[in-house]
Amino acid sequence: MLKSIKDVYIVGPGPSSSHTIAPYKAATDFILSSKKDNLLNEGVYFLITLYGSLALTGKGHLTDYIILKVLIDFSLNNSKNKVIFDINTPISSLIHPNTMKFELYDINNNLIKKDLYFSIGGGELRKNSLEDINNKNNYIYPFSSFNEIKSYLKDNNLSINELIDKYEEKDINIYLKGILDQMINSVDNGLKTKEDYLPGSLHLKRVAKELYKNTINIKNEGEKKEMLLTSFAYSVAEENASGKMIVTAPTCGSAGIIPSIMYYYKNILKFDDQKLINGLKVGALFALLAKENASISGAVSGCQAEIGVASAMGAAILAYLNDLSIYQIEYASEAALEHFLGLTCDPVKGYVQIPCIERNGIGVLRSEAAYLYAKNIAPLRKNKVSFDDVLKAMKQTGDDLNPEYKETSEGGLAKIIE
Repeated sequence: MLKSIKDVYIVGPGPSSSHTIAPYKAATDFILSSKKDNLLNEGVYFLITLYGSLALTGKGHLTDYIILKVLIDFSLNNSKNKVIFDINTPISSLIHPNTMKFELYDINNNLIKKDLYFSIGGGELRKNSLEDINNKNNYIYPFSSFNEIKSYLKDNNLSINELIDKYEEKDINIYLKGILDQMINSVDNGLKTKEDYLPGSLHLKRVAKELYKNTINIKNEGEKKEMLLTSFAYSVAEENASGKMIVTAPTCGSAGIIPSIMYYYKNILKFDDQKLINGLKVGALFALLAKENASISGAVSGCQAEIGVASAMGAAILAYLNDLSIYQIEYASEAALEHFLGLTCDPVKGYVQIPCIERNGIGVLRSEAAYLYAKNIAPLRKNKVSFDDVLKAMKQTGDDLNPEYKETSEGGLAKIIE
């Protein structure tokens, strides 16, 4: 069973779907439910405790900033409102590595309301339990694997887009047109920004705008294409790292890959919007399968679940845009993800900057390479590894991965670069 592809593409503030978009939703929900219970009286204040990955990397991800901003937006800027980073509670003792506790206290410091929230990836949220309380309403596709999807397409003589249109709501094209527009705007904004450096103590220089200007003069067409794709991916990743509005694809940390492809095919190759929208549909289907059968959260499975899945989406989109077969679309997506297996999530100082921005650039080039493999190698022999197979391997790898490499900033580059 799979949910709507609208759950893959969500517009929100960077730099992290798990660390900013979901906490934003949690804070808003807690305030609204408190208001509904008539608890927002004069003198009340909020205490929010972050655990696990949220506690370890939340400062660099602006988690406390986004939560307190919600409180201000609701005119509840009490001086006692506080966000606590609990780095002492072991992750192994938590229901989920991205856990938040929201508490409301009255003027006499009595606890009057408490809720737990879990940020499960891609900006999606659970409240008090990992069980999806809207389970039956949210799942719209009666498939759990790509093999099932392929069989259905064959038996019913449908294209992959015809299948998606059959199960999605009628406004899906309108929704995805808005997503496409935001992706294009995010690239444009990053290429035009006047900001020279990204926020935070890393003092990392923005390079997308300068890279793009230099790339225009490259004579070698192959190199020029790769650097254009890279500059577009960097542009969005730098916007994300600055807390600007982007589209999860499937997460904020991997938000540069799909917009890079969309921008190149729209503005350089002049593809029409409907073809690009259909490409977004195809890519999202692979993300839904990854989300349902493995994870798209760096805190759960490392960066293979973010950049890896985004690159797989990109490869599938490129294969579709270039009119390859359903077998080649799967081949492209599988190849992209297979060679990101084991990729760790190790943001330096908790910022979504090093190595995250560069990984977006590398990720879109991996999408391009996987598409070319699907185009030129897939016709020569039947691939023995399916997309379903590589998802099983990704989940097992993620489960076995040391917690230090799961968005805790306690291992990998985060430990070396201090």
